[in-house]
Amino acid sequence: MIHSTKINPTKFQVLTIFKWVLILAVLAVIVGSLVAMFLWLLDQVTIVRWKTSWLLNLLPIAGVLIYFLYHFLGKNAEAGNSLIIDAIHDHQIKVPARMAPMVLFTTLITHLFGGSAGREGTAIQMGGGVAAFMGRKLSLNQVDLRLLLMTGIAAGFSAVFGTPLAGAFFAVEVIAIGQIQFKEFLPCYFTSILAHLVCLTWGIHHTVYSIQLLPNQLGAFFHFEPLLFSKAIIAAVCFGLVAFLFVEAHIQVKTLVNKFISIKWLIPIVGGSLVIGMSYLLNTQDYLGLGVVAKDDNAVSIVNAFKTANLHPFSWFWKLLFTAITLGTGFKGGEVTPMFFIGATLGNTLAWIMGAPTDLFAAIGFIAVFAGATNTLFACTIMGCELFGTDFVLYFFVACLIARFTSGYSSIYPTQRVGNSGKRVSEHPYNSLQKIWKHLKGK
Repeated sequence: MIHSTKINPTKFQVLTIFKWVLILAVLAVIVGSLVAMFLWLLDQVTIVRWKTSWLLNLLPIAGVLIYFLYHFLGKNAEAGNSLIIDAIHDHQIKVPARMAPMVLFTTLITHLFGGSAGREGTAIQMGGGVAAFMGRKLSLNQVDLRLLLMTGIAAGFSAVFGTPLAGAFFAVEVIAIGQIQFKEFLPCYFTSILAHLVCLTWGIHHTVYSIQLLPNQLGAFFHFEPLLFSKAIIAAVCFGLVAFLFVEAHIQVKTLVNKFISIKWLIPIVGGSLVIGMSYLLNTQDYLGLGVVAKDDNAVSIVNAFKTANLHPFSWFWKLLFTAITLGTGFKGGEVTPMFFIGATLGNTLAWIMGAPTDLFAAIGFIAVFAGATNTLFACTIMGCELFGTDFVLYFFVACLIARFTSGYSSIYPTQRVGNSGKRVSEHPYNSLQKIWKHLKGK
């Protein structure tokens, strides 16, 4: 007589939950620690660049080094965040583990020599690279690997910005426009919180922002004042248009240099030289590097956009141009922190024009440009609440909503999908000026 062995369903579920808690905890500790190391190193190379400003003159050489590193060692890792999003949608696309060390090293090179770039791309790629490596070692199936990649995104985003809830929402919202993958939210949130705590444990301190409270007409829950709200709506349209402009500039720079420069290692030389030339032409290095804080108290930076009324009125445009050239010619780093800079400084300018509070409009621009260029309405609204408090949540949500729709289907992540259609945003007829023009001509 043969006896069959039955597995208790409750026991199986408990073991499955325990397995995933362990896997996600390990992922969070590794990614949180890597991001902590990255942020510390980023501070160090920024200080070195401030003390030795002549390093900017070596930016073209640094760009050539980055090119050859990816050419000989990077394989498909150069695709960055777009590769991770692609791999989540298509299990046949592989994310190489080398993505993590490659992007870490090359981002530090970019910042050391004065390239205008961010840090979110690096953190997300480190999270995705570690997740992909763990997934292969654990022989996870397609569904489980997809989940692990998403939690890697959440961990990297959360740790680098100190926003665990926004990190989880970003991971489940950025995959497809208009669709939130709620079934993956809880594991993403768990990994996001743990990675954030690990990063803090290593002694990393995130920038603290504050908005001065204003007289409130709706009691203690959230702020609302009709005239100020109307001004915020007008500003939100501007933020959405600038988000579109940022994506378009990045696309056009990359397209033009690849079209007209056949020797590819010359592209970063041209890009680095343009950054150097613009810095000397403007007689400032305010638009180099990360831009969160500046060497001088009166310089243009994200922090100063909140507390200094009437900064240079076109500082947002110069940061946009510096970043588009830097990233479009092959240097590495993220796009999000430069977008924070662009949004905050544009908000500063609009506040001066419309007679609105400087800090509030800098905060709205900070998140709204990001929302417009990534199509992540809820993640950006929540980020606003985590960074600036919940008093102005109504302003944050409406501004992100308007900016998101004003920017159309443009995205800094071309492999982002449009709803459940399965089509990449890069294939949508309204994702760039060139495609919009061709589409309208066709009609």
